[in-house]
Amino acid sequence: MDERSQGRGGGPPPYGPPWRRHGRWSGPPPWWPQNEPWPPAEGWPVGRRFVRRIALLLIGFILLVIVLSSLWNAFGTRTFRNPGMMTTHAYSPAFFLGPLLVIVLVGGYIAWRVLRRTAAPVADVMEAADRVAAGDYATRVDPRGSDEVRRLADSFNEMTRRLELNEEQRRALLADVAHELRTPLSVVRGNVEGMIDGVIPRDDERLASLLAATQRMTRLLEDLQTLSTAQAGVLRLHREPTDPRRLVDDVVRAFAPLADERGVRLAAQVDGAPELDADPLRLRQVLDNLVANAVRYTPQGGSVTVQAWRAADDVLFAVADTGRGIAPDELAHLFERFSKSADSKGSGLGLAIARSLVESHGGTIAAQSEPGRGTVITFRIPLQAPR
Repeated sequence: MDERSQGRGGGPPPYGPPWRRHGRWSGPPPWWPQNEPWPPAEGWPVGRRFVRRIALLLIGFILLVIVLSSLWNAFGTRTFRNPGMMTTHAYSPAFFLGPLLVIVLVGGYIAWRVLRRTAAPVADVMEAADRVAAGDYATRVDPRGSDEVRRLADSFNEMTRRLELNEEQRRALLADVAHELRTPLSVVRGNVEGMIDGVIPRDDERLASLLAATQRMTRLLEDLQTLSTAQAGVLRLHREPTDPRRLVDDVVRAFAPLADERGVRLAAQVDGAPELDADPLRLRQVLDNLVANAVRYTPQGGSVTVQAWRAADDVLFAVADTGRGIAPDELAHLFERFSKSADSKGSGLGLAIARSLVESHGGTIAAQSEPGRGTVITFRIPLQAPR
């Protein structure tokens, strides 16, 4: 936890930034640019200016009422004399304006209290929004005031929490991509420099290793593109009537040589799964990834079963293996980007892509595993495309 989120003495973080306590600026925040003066010459604090404007508006209204009542009272009482009749007096409008003025003053005071109770929390949100615009996504506001203002503060806090999480994920993604690209680039660079210096012979074996390194980088970039478009919701699906039985049989047939080589029994089991409206190439990509992982991590003599069946208005696919299983702490992050085991040779994007492709179809994916007994990954695809 950084300094912005800690309170004094290691306690819970107080609301409000540590560089502004009790209305005073105690120093620049950690995110403030070093080449700009502190405190800012203008623009902050907007909260007090907002409350001051409301106060001046109310004071001006009250003064206007007082001035109008004084001018009205200047007319005084009017006397009317009619021939043959008694003298009559008409009261000045100020006679009736006195109680009205009291009502206006009391109403103005109540309105001031209500506005003050509403304006202060709104001013806090405005001030916090300026800090978020400057790049401080750890900003939070204290929900207070009326129910509506509290909901505004809660929504603002949720927005900043998501922004902070997205920023952390973006930095983690950049770090992971740089790490994944560093190894093949180092291999290519080292071999090319050795060939130029004459240390490494320029033969087909060396060129083949360079080609493999470039192919690894190409696959990584293609996986990143697929993942980013799927997560952004802009991945185009070419939907058509898709037969689950044919899809499962094709996958089992394609991985049969690899399973035989590793001594793993690979079988298909399809039970009454009707056609569904889906992109067969993307579903095949999901099944390829799941079956490849299952065969890779199942020991000799184990088995992998690819299943498909109907459940209500969905078709369920499952890949079950009798491999080593997945630890509970790893299972919680199984479908995250670059999540992989220590002995994995892949990019760690396969399951993240599988989840994104399933969700693009309007489905869900989940995993169940017990260390030492195997893993079952199930995903659900609607029969009809969601509107």
